[in-house]
Amino acid sequence: MTEDAKPARRAGRMARKAAREAGPVSAAPPGQTGGAYRPLTDPQIEAIYATALRLLAELGMGECPAQLVEAACARGAGFDGGRLRFPRAMVEDIIAGAAKRFVYHGRDPAHDFEIGGERVYFGTGGAAVQTLDLETGRYRPSTLTDLHDFTRLIDTLPNVSWFTRCCIATDVPDSFDLDVNTAYALIRNTTKPVGTAFTLGQHVAPIVDMFDMALGGEGRFRERPFCKAHISPVVSPMRYGEDAVEVTVACIEHGVPINSIIAAQSGATAPATLAGFLAQSLAETLAGLILVNVFAPGYPVIFSNWPLVIDLRTGAFCGGGGESAVLNAASAQISNWLGLPSGVASSMADAKAVDAQMGSEKALSAVTAGLAGANMVYESSGMMASLLGASFEAFVLDDEMLGAVQRTIRGVEVTEETLGYDAICDAVLGEGHFLGHAQTMAAMERDYHWPRIADRDAPVTWAEKGAPDIWARAQDKARHILATHRPDYLGAATDGRIRERFAGIR
Repeated sequence: MTEDAKPARRAGRMARKAAREAGPVSAAPPGQTGGAYRPLTDPQIEAIYATALRLLAELGMGECPAQLVEAACARGAGFDGGRLRFPRAMVEDIIAGAAKRFVYHGRDPAHDFEIGGERVYFGTGGAAVQTLDLETGRYRPSTLTDLHDFTRLIDTLPNVSWFTRCCIATDVPDSFDLDVNTAYALIRNTTKPVGTAFTLGQHVAPIVDMFDMALGGEGRFRERPFCKAHISPVVSPMRYGEDAVEVTVACIEHGVPINSIIAAQSGATAPATLAGFLAQSLAETLAGLILVNVFAPGYPVIFSNWPLVIDLRTGAFCGGGGESAVLNAASAQISNWLGLPSGVASSMADAKAVDAQMGSEKALSAVTAGLAGANMVYESSGMMASLLGASFEAFVLDDEMLGAVQRTIRGVEVTEETLGYDAICDAVLGEGHFLGHAQTMAAMERDYHWPRIADRDAPVTWAEKGAPDIWARAQDKARHILATHRPDYLGAATDGRIRERFAGIR
């Protein structure tokens, strides 16, 4: 090697190091293609599907509001004995005409992505009534300030592709004020796609007005629907929820995309056997799809079949564990088999602290859901304590974990370049190693996910730094983001108009 080559190589290394320190370089950005993990065989899926169709045709759905009965019967359903029954042909016609792909918009088009197929995106969800306090390390009631802070935090996290409100502001008791303030926190603090819930159908119209104002005028939200509604239209087992049906209809009227969530619990509101659970849960998720499509065929709806598990020893909900991981992966596989935009849940850690239990529970379910090809993986960031709590530190750590999960989903590319015959010959016949080789340097940026919080120091170096644990490092990063990232994506004029229109905004 010439003397001139050595400074050039050092300069190149310094430039690459500076680029990495300036911001994350992702070897696997959100949207990797899953589907490699298939917990069910095709005959098993067909058996589960056949049982779900039989449940809908013979048992049917209870507690059906009159407007739904009228609309469904006009499409071929039957209603007797207080139960609404859907023939197989009707269900399959609904599936065939349902939306298969659609764009999930951000207020900033840079955050847009397509839902459908087997591309995997991770985001948030939940309704935590407690927050793990950054300063005390103890749980306390979640507040509206927490919601604003969580939204500001995820605005900086590259592997969290959208933000659904993760906590309930327990200091806002009025349901309308709660819905309005929740929506306001989302649009003030991020331009990523967002999601929220509506307590009542009558709350939808005024909040869509707020979204129009944020976008600059009447009708703008319908053109760029950046917020989806999280609705649980079915109360397991096998009955509709009247308020949720009203919210669904209102969202359709105002152009709000729908995340139709079914969240049965094994051994409580659904069978304890995994196959029976999947059959009932699939029937209920199809009932949610039917609800939307009898009013608006082809309307954008996410087929969110979220299997939840209880600890049969205590009856308590548990978000971690192998059963939850395999059920959600199987749910994603079934949804993709049907060709529907799939939503599942992961990373609902039962752990209360930022510890090894948290990490193992979150990683297990996130990687299985991603490898199964779930389009939208909810709850994947920030959730703790079996969904009762949300954590700033967990958001930071989960973002890093999700980058590694996306890298896992990406898999291995085998080409002439990556096989590296010439590079192997160069190393063997030359310097005897691959350090500094052009192929190595290219692969470093292209093929590897580099963590920024996880510790990779030698033990002596770690000790010299004060032996910090992962919780402390995550706290430091969360505090730094919250101290420095204070966006106002509305601007003073728009913010003033919104506050004048909605007196209850805090």
